[in-house]
Amino acid sequence: MQKTYQQFILTVLLCGMVSFTQAQVARSDAFHDQYTLKEVVVLSRHNIRSPLSGPESALGRMTPHEWFHWSSGKSELSLRGGVLETTMGQYFRKWLVSEGLMQENQLPAEGTMRFYANSMQRTIATAQYFSSGMLPVANVTVEHHFDLNTMDPVFTPQITITSQTYEDQALQQIADIFGNGSLAGIGERMADNYALLENVLDFTESPAYLQGEMGHFKTDDTSIRLETNKEPSMDGSLKTACGAADALVLQYYEESDEQKAAFGHQLSFEDWVKISAIKDWYGDVLFTAPLVAINVAHPLLQTILDELRTEERQFTFLCGHDSNVGSVLAALGVKDYVLSGAIESKTPIGCKLVIEKWLDTDGQKYAALNLVYQHVGQLREMPLLSLDNPPMAIPLFLEGLTTNDDGLYPLSDVEARFAERIAAYDQLLTDIQPVSSPEKSPQQAAIYNLQGQRLDHKSIPAGVYIHQGNKVVVK
Repeated sequence: MQKTYQQFILTVLLCGMVSFTQAQVARSDAFHDQYTLKEVVVLSRHNIRSPLSGPESALGRMTPHEWFHWSSGKSELSLRGGVLETTMGQYFRKWLVSEGLMQENQLPAEGTMRFYANSMQRTIATAQYFSSGMLPVANVTVEHHFDLNTMDPVFTPQITITSQTYEDQALQQIADIFGNGSLAGIGERMADNYALLENVLDFTESPAYLQGEMGHFKTDDTSIRLETNKEPSMDGSLKTACGAADALVLQYYEESDEQKAAFGHQLSFEDWVKISAIKDWYGDVLFTAPLVAINVAHPLLQTILDELRTEERQFTFLCGHDSNVGSVLAALGVKDYVLSGAIESKTPIGCKLVIEKWLDTDGQKYAALNLVYQHVGQLREMPLLSLDNPPMAIPLFLEGLTTNDDGLYPLSDVEARFAERIAAYDQLLTDIQPVSSPEKSPQQAAIYNLQGQRLDHKSIPAGVYIHQGNKVVVK
């Protein structure tokens, strides 16, 4: 017998609370005797926004039904999104106060805290709401560098290095990972999901279908483009279905009546997972293949590493998009994980990659990585968050690295991973673009220190370096 929504949420809450208390809040007294929290760096996805679903839009014509009436303009943060983000900021305040990293109602000293957002309304507003919850009397100014609704290159998941060789290799990698060797195969995994989506939309009764503007979603028509200084892009049914699935998921979060959110259909929690999987698959295909992730996540990897190494910094909040979080996790080599209580599979709305820096009693520095998010019940019902009613969190683990018995990585290992993946981006230059000196030998290829800085071959002191994507020791 299928579980009811309430039973499912209760189950995932019990499972999620175990992961959360282990990962972030309820560390033991023995742990706190050994470690002190020194810094937190957060990479956040914006919270709930409105879709592009007006009656004359393509989305509006894909269903005979009327979409939810949003409290905000197209693609802007909704009122619910603002409330949820304020609550999350309040929770982080309680957590950081409990860890001794800040005081209640703190007025941070200059340089100790940074709030930096992409220049889109939904990201700036998310950061502003979060900061008002975390620092309610500090009057925080959110840093953003461009005119409103102009993408900041740091948060733009764009291809900045390409060539025909790179494009061929990256597209083949995408096909191998997601399409069983061909781009046409990418849509095959979504066949059942497409059928469910069409049913929920009552697609065959829509103006677009009846007037011949659109047909049924196909599983073999995906094409992908990787162009310089543009985000990876896609054409075909998966792109079209992603827009509809995204709008439905957002509507599910906002609309209190679950059946109304599904245009009168009775959907199970698992059905909502299947609908969300369409947009999740779209994002994974475009942004998480390793060759693509290293390329598009490069500016954020540099920014996060800089924040971890800024001596006076205690807290950093970077606000972007699901493509930012997903590509950074993929670029870093985070092991696969499963989220409890979420219909989105990897980077749910408002989620946060949280990197904690700890100092032990011997002066050694360590790091932990978590993904923090609000489960569906919290998104829909908006309860107050607290140390007793926290958001969900799961620990994240890095391929090839080993934690100590307390679940922490040596900070040097984590920083080295960032440096390696930053160097891997520059390695694309030497791998795929013509060199200015054809006679240059492999031994003269770029060499980087573990901070990701390129070095002069003529003056390299003893130490560990990155050369052609590998660690080398100079004695």
